[in-house]
Amino acid sequence: MKTKITQMLLVCLLLLLSSVVVLGMYCCSSDGKKITVAFYNTENLFDTIDAPYGGDDDFAPKGKNAWTPERYQKKLDNIYKVLSGILGGKKVPALIGLSEVENETVLQDLIKKTPIADNYGIVHYDSPDERGIDVALLYDPTYFTLTASEPIKVEFDFEPSDRTRDILYVQGKLGKQDVHVFVNHWPSRREGMEKSSPKREAAAKIVQTKVSSILQKDGNAKIIIMGDLNDHPDNKSVAEILKAKNDCSKPDAAQLYDLSAQFQQKGLGTHRYEGKWGVLDHIIVSGALLQNTKGLKTSPKDVHIFKQDWMMYNDTRYGGKSPSATYGGTKYYGGYSDHLPTYMTLRY
Repeated sequence: MKTKITQMLLVCLLLLLSSVVVLGMYCCSSDGKKITVAFYNTENLFDTIDAPYGGDDDFAPKGKNAWTPERYQKKLDNIYKVLSGILGGKKVPALIGLSEVENETVLQDLIKKTPIADNYGIVHYDSPDERGIDVALLYDPTYFTLTASEPIKVEFDFEPSDRTRDILYVQGKLGKQDVHVFVNHWPSRREGMEKSSPKREAAAKIVQTKVSSILQKDGNAKIIIMGDLNDHPDNKSVAEILKAKNDCSKPDAAQLYDLSAQFQQKGLGTHRYEGKWGVLDHIIVSGALLQNTKGLKTSPKDVHIFKQDWMMYNDTRYGGKSPSATYGGTKYYGGYSDHLPTYMTLRY
């Protein structure tokens, strides 16, 4: 009798354990149906090697920024801390757009000299930018399969001598679905709004033309445009030329929507200038990603700015807190970046 009872208890225990395993499998499956896409302006991620083109002279051990191997490694560690912080642990997002990276070497170092998985892929092209900085895409091949990529030149008819960074276009399969990704870093405002705005408008036109050609071939194309646009959601380059709308309530598959516009409406931002927050770093998607259909989808509530207290410093000049930068001029602070990253959850 005792033997039968023992056998019955063992059977019940095995059934219970089986149920837990099955439930765990479904939980893992559910988690696996979320993919995170992020963008981060790294603020001058240079190696310590003085390149012959001269754009990186300040970022050398003997340059005015005294950019040593120790400071370089700390920069890599800080970038990893931010990217892994987005997911609350050791993992980093499956797709990561980056700006202000010097070359492929710093991207390889970011992967190999920090706990980012070694199998992460890199999409990068050297651009003609005068400062020697480029944009790039890192990706987890578990979730993303690269099928095509190209750098898109940004040139200005009204100022042909100006050399700026390319726009990176990447095509691939994310969650087994075709996606088109643009990584941007449009010309800065350093020259003043009046002189610099036409350059960002030219960059916007280049992206808009490429997006239009994609949508002509596939009206339901799933498009992600991310980057430091150096303009706000209501500026001409974004609102009028790129035609990225703010209202996502009735998404049109062939229309673009700026999911970062909501932050401006709330007085939030990714960059702080003279005590005022601005949304310079955007995530813009085609309406096909906002429709409640099968496959990849997202929503405004799935887009966030990643901001933690350890990434900030007390701004004694303007009050409040600002992103903790690596440098202020030539003064080394050892912070993270003067920008905050933005990220999006995709579900499928």
